[in-house]
Amino acid sequence: MNETIPFLPGLSPVAGKELCARFDGGRLSSDGGVLLFPGIEKRLGIADLLASCMMDERDPKSITHTYADMIRARLFAICCGYEDCDDLDALRFDPAFKLACGRLAETGDDLMSQPTLSRLENTPSRRQLARMGLAMIDLFCASFKTVPARIVLDIDDTDDAVHGGQQLALFNAHYDNYCFQPIHIFEAATGKPVLSLLRPGKRPSGEEAARILKHVIGRIRHNWPRVEITVRGDSHYGTPEVMNLLEDQGCGYILGLAGNARLSRIGQPWREDAAVRRVRQKKDKLRRFSQTSYQARSWSCQRKVIARVEATAKGSDIRFVVTNLTGTAKVLYARVYCARGRMENMIKEHKLYTRSDRTSCHRWEANQFRLFLHTGAYWLLHQLRQAAPRKSLWRKATFETLRRAFLKVAVRIEELKSRVKIALPSAYPHQKTLVSMAGSIAAQAP
Repeated sequence: MNETIPFLPGLSPVAGKELCARFDGGRLSSDGGVLLFPGIEKRLGIADLLASCMMDERDPKSITHTYADMIRARLFAICCGYEDCDDLDALRFDPAFKLACGRLAETGDDLMSQPTLSRLENTPSRRQLARMGLAMIDLFCASFKTVPARIVLDIDDTDDAVHGGQQLALFNAHYDNYCFQPIHIFEAATGKPVLSLLRPGKRPSGEEAARILKHVIGRIRHNWPRVEITVRGDSHYGTPEVMNLLEDQGCGYILGLAGNARLSRIGQPWREDAAVRRVRQKKDKLRRFSQTSYQARSWSCQRKVIARVEATAKGSDIRFVVTNLTGTAKVLYARVYCARGRMENMIKEHKLYTRSDRTSCHRWEANQFRLFLHTGAYWLLHQLRQAAPRKSLWRKATFETLRRAFLKVAVRIEELKSRVKIALPSAYPHQKTLVSMAGSIAAQAP
């Protein structure tokens, strides 16, 4: 029998001993860490939540894989770095993935194939996707053990390059490419995703941004009627429509404000003052903060505008934000507004580490459903990171670091009569942390 087993030829000897490598290791998987996710997914209920928004019109007698099963398999695959449906053609036989999806490694049915998953992605209608979006906001609210007194929502958009004839793909001169420009909303303190919405590759208008925020705030208030909400965003969202909405909803805001000729005239004395102070104090760089009441022609009332002036040897620079929050100009700009820079890391993890830019379907509906799947994978990875020991470096690790350390673990799986034996490497370097994370996940299981 050994003669029929393939082997790796040409391996160099070590210490005078020949290397003999054969494919006879048994039921092995290189993604043993995927077994951590069923406990997290069961507690969050993401697969069942998304599946419940779709009506299954298939013949019940012919169904092998439920929508929830297919969504669950896709979420686990994305978490482990397999972002395409094509990857499931090989992973459907993987013993670790089968166990994670609730099927025995040897005698259980294999997972679904790429054609089945592609049909799933093209199933949701616009109305069903709208229900999924609201359900994802409900998931965000349900993830808190107690209702918070206040939350801060960071909103921003990013480019999603396309390479085909996808619906809503437009040429964007800023990115010099055909792209989508999805909007992402995260909760600042926890990094939890609230909503990811796929949209055309152009800057969002004030009316569009206000409409999106209205739905998000309304749904959050549906779950938490008394929560205080503060919204932060760049100048894309510092529009009259957004500010009017947030004021009507009783929300706080601090938003970037694009400069204009009038603001330049108002800020000119501040720029000159900062430049003079820098020279007198013999500093390489000097920052000053000022504030004033300002009303643009399109605004319904006067609002507080804060200016950050930075003077260097090359000249002075000024930037503006508009806010209805109380506090000094320096605190509001340096500690409140600039803290939204963490949003860039959240988008990076969503876009780069879950590969949420793989929106290669033709129809917008299919691509939006994919974006929800990648947001679901973000939830799983985020909760995996929260399961790490509280004071460990893993609490600040990127998703890619977590994937390499805890998901890409070799395992041998043996299905016995009364149990399934899972053997992990004796030389695995993060044994204590992995045991701690598995215990934490099990303790939080429903």
